[in-house]
Amino acid sequence: MDKLKQLESFVSVATRGSLTAAAKAEGVAPAIMGRRLDALEERLGVKLMVRTTRRMSLTHEGSAFLEDCQRLLVDFANAEASVSAGGVKASGHLRITAPAGFGRRHVALLVPKFRELHADVTISLNLSDRVVDVAAEGFDCAVRVGEMPDSSLVSVRMADNRRLCVASPAYLKRCGTPQHPTDLAKFACLTLSSDASQTRGWAFRVPRNAPRRTQDGEGPLTDAAGEGDYEVVHLKPGGPLDCSDGQVLHDWCLNGFGIAWRSTWEVEAEIAAGTLVAVLQDFDAPANGIYAVFPQRKHLPLRVRLWIDFLKHSYSQPDFWTASRSAQAKN
Repeated sequence: MDKLKQLESFVSVATRGSLTAAAKAEGVAPAIMGRRLDALEERLGVKLMVRTTRRMSLTHEGSAFLEDCQRLLVDFANAEASVSAGGVKASGHLRITAPAGFGRRHVALLVPKFRELHADVTISLNLSDRVVDVAAEGFDCAVRVGEMPDSSLVSVRMADNRRLCVASPAYLKRCGTPQHPTDLAKFACLTLSSDASQTRGWAFRVPRNAPRRTQDGEGPLTDAAGEGDYEVVHLKPGGPLDCSDGQVLHDWCLNGFGIAWRSTWEVEAEIAAGTLVAVLQDFDAPANGIYAVFPQRKHLPLRVRLWIDFLKHSYSQPDFWTASRSAQAKN
């Protein structure tokens, strides 16, 4: 007897609650469904269901096996669809998580577009600034910004993310423009609260042979990492305003309250529009990355593979970052 047919019959009976209902859905006699289940249990050597004349219930082993069978059948259907004459056809439920600010701007707008291409996929999007345990919490894919620590997760780099200092034209006209990272001590800097992120401070790349100064202008800079003829240093500038929310810092910066250190995905559109100006560009830190991460699996579900490909393609478009910011502002 076909092993796959046994699994399909088991799932059908378990989810419909009776042999009769499952047999009717397939158009066969209930006795045939019963023989398939008997053969499956005999082959596995375990009781999956307790059947009486009035009711049917799953054993503990049957409940665990049902979840595995459902996942296997979905993966099998996706594999068939990916090589069928009708082309790629994904199905099932896709659970995604992303950082709140980045997700609102550059993930949420893509979710409906992805589903337009794959109408049989349903999607849940979770936006959170905490580091979500992707595997333990049952997510298929997470979007993350920054350097990836060593972990059991698989990561795919989708785009570069640069970080730079920005200020409004009005602020720079009123207070001047810093010429060196250490000049920031003389300016109002808009910083994330210590419990948010940027715990190491703002990163800059400075030439190795340049005169080295502390944040106060004397002595050596500290916390430097080598990079060819440059080194990366970290400063912790201060100012009269700080906040745990990056969007608030963004708004304060636009309103001329100081200088902020932000990612290009947050400020590229404003720089292009002239409402923010990048400063200290000769000292910009090396780019980190924007990644899709997912649990290690021998066979990644088709819907997850297509989602990652869709993200990577979208992020590679030259005008994506400014266009998605403009679209988000209109909504």
